[in-house]
Amino acid sequence: MIAGGIGLGVWLCGTQEKRLGLPKDTAVDFALWAVPAAIIGARVYYVAFQWDLYKDDLLRAFRLWEGGIAIYGAVIGGALGAMAYAKKKKLSFGALADMTAPALILGQAIGRWGNFVNQEAYGALIENPALQFFPLAVYADGAWRMATFFYESVWNFIGFFVLWLNRKKTVKPGDLFLKYLCWYGVGRAVIEGLRTDSLMWGSVRVSQALSVLLVIAAGALLILHRKQAKTEI
Repeated sequence: MIAGGIGLGVWLCGTQEKRLGLPKDTAVDFALWAVPAAIIGARVYYVAFQWDLYKDDLLRAFRLWEGGIAIYGAVIGGALGAMAYAKKKKLSFGALADMTAPALILGQAIGRWGNFVNQEAYGALIENPALQFFPLAVYADGAWRMATFFYESVWNFIGFFVLWLNRKKTVKPGDLFLKYLCWYGVGRAVIEGLRTDSLMWGSVRVSQALSVLLVIAAGALLILHRKQAKTEI
């Protein structure tokens, strides 16, 4: 599911190259940098917050096939890869980020269905028989539970259409990616609170806290960009 999302995302990015003033085949070249960096970031993020599982067997951290990746780690890793690519090719990082934003959230929407296959990323028990049906709930580990993977998939699909329709309505390069952070962050902050398998840092749900911080930071930058644009006028 993740690989399918990546493939579709790369194709979608390719349709935006000309509009953003990027050279032909930037999407493919960019993917060769960003995707490996995203995979590494996703794994490092997960291992860091599940350290007790790996501290006695460090080689286990390299066994990606056993599962254990995190989307925020992928976003961070991919962003670092994008920065390196932008610097090497002397391209606008903001333009690359805007090219990626709709494709990224669409890939996330598709990738979440891997959780359905694996019977994971679900929420609390649903004990009311009248509510025990998909897509409100999912039957996993012998019980009906909140289908939080589905909630997030729907939120991301809606987010894709919102970003796609607004892809030309940006004040500065990078604004579309900031809108992605706001949209995804709001949904993730709420849905993460419903999950029972969150990565934890003490009593804090890591992805929920990071979502709130990203929404605040991205929202503040969007407001700042608009004020600066008005001042320039």
